[in-house]
Amino acid sequence: MKEASGIREVLADTFAAIEQNVGVYRPELRVEEIGMVSFVGKGIVRIKGLPNARSEELIRFPGDNYGIVFNLDSDEVAVIMLSESKSIKAKQIARRTGNIMDVPVGEELLGRVVDGMGRPLDEGGSILTSQRMPIEREAPAIMERSAVNVPLQTGIMVVDSMIPIGRGQRELILGDRQTGKTSMAIDAIINQRDKDVTCIYCSIGQEKSEVALVASELRKNGALENCIIVAATGEDPPAMNFIAPYAATTMAEFFVEMGRDVLIVYDDLTRHARAYRELSLLLRRPPGREAFPGDIFYIHSRLLERAARYRIGGSLTALPIIETQAQDISAYIPTNLISITDGQIYLSPELFRKGILPAVDVGLSVSRVGGKSQLPAFAEVAGALRLTYSQFEGLEVYTRFGTRLDEETQKTLQRGRRIREVLKQSQFDPMPAPEQIAILLAVTEGILDRHHLDEVASAKVKMARAFRERLPRLNELIASGQKLSHEDREKILKTFAEVLLI
Repeated sequence: MKEASGIREVLADTFAAIEQNVGVYRPELRVEEIGMVSFVGKGIVRIKGLPNARSEELIRFPGDNYGIVFNLDSDEVAVIMLSESKSIKAKQIARRTGNIMDVPVGEELLGRVVDGMGRPLDEGGSILTSQRMPIEREAPAIMERSAVNVPLQTGIMVVDSMIPIGRGQRELILGDRQTGKTSMAIDAIINQRDKDVTCIYCSIGQEKSEVALVASELRKNGALENCIIVAATGEDPPAMNFIAPYAATTMAEFFVEMGRDVLIVYDDLTRHARAYRELSLLLRRPPGREAFPGDIFYIHSRLLERAARYRIGGSLTALPIIETQAQDISAYIPTNLISITDGQIYLSPELFRKGILPAVDVGLSVSRVGGKSQLPAFAEVAGALRLTYSQFEGLEVYTRFGTRLDEETQKTLQRGRRIREVLKQSQFDPMPAPEQIAILLAVTEGILDRHHLDEVASAKVKMARAFRERLPRLNELIASGQKLSHEDREKILKTFAEVLLI
């Protein structure tokens, strides 16, 4: 009986509280704008209704599926799907979210592999960030930019010496399939592990195995902790491949606004252009040259113009990658990117087949603004190196005709072959700038002229070790941006001559 009376008292109190809240409660009307699916295609959906939808707004479908508004027509809205559209059916309800497409940003993303929406793809668990930023942002104005005058060392001797890159620059890497484009970009990221430069690697349209291999190599070389991998694979919808580089750039801009220097790699924008072409054709936008839409130039320019050295803040350096077909660098997409960027590094399949790695064609590569950012000692040593090397390549072609050569020309050829051997570099083995300068000084001054070509690689290793161990003061002097005096140059050459027993 006591238990029954206790239950009655609890129920009485509960009902009294409910009556009190009901008396206070005032229902409110909430307006929700909905539309109806009228057409479903591969990766796109058309919706009747949603008259107030905005461009790039997120639209929610049944089953927790999302899409982005891409076309705003008078009688319908076209949406590109961020997930598989198989579960979407005609006459289903679609709702506005009121939010523009954004991604999570923050320190929590470092060391992780995420997709274009910031969702984790690795086994590191969920990612909790306190801030989100839209993927489409305005590029900095001219007055917000600063001159590119600080070097970004890649650790690749042929690049740092003859095609230097500055922080805030956009340097295109292009070449045929399987010529080492991704390897060069990964080496540049690995070289930043102790340079206080945050790195973003954006994979577009690649296989999952390729993304896993990149993550593994970065982890093995101690560079993943300071890097974010944004991956959109070939199995993802074309919309995910399209938004991936914009999302990666937004993640990079978070660190730039904190005053940090960031390096971002887009691998590659050829697949990005193809994804955009696929979406545009599905949406029946008018095709142009090679079936690409007329604004294909704009989608890349608005992406790469966000890379700059900020007057207030850090810098964003971009290394976009483009795949050429049959060495045709004058094709539509490559010429677009060449006109947008501040220079290009061309990787030749001919050099690759000869085993000259990295297969950089110095004659077709250029850095339009990086020369002003090069270390003073580097500029001294490498000033005439590019011209000398280009002349050597021309002479080498000329000698194939069996022409008799004078002694001076033979000497130039012998020196050029040794420079080429010195410029060869294995993958995942970046070299500090002071060591590069010392070795290039030695080879241009003829220290290696008496060595056989097969001995150049071992001599290069000996010189690098001797410079580190015997000349630490000069190492620090060069790294600090000081010029080499005549006495410093003589000391380097004397040390190398002793090591090589000349």
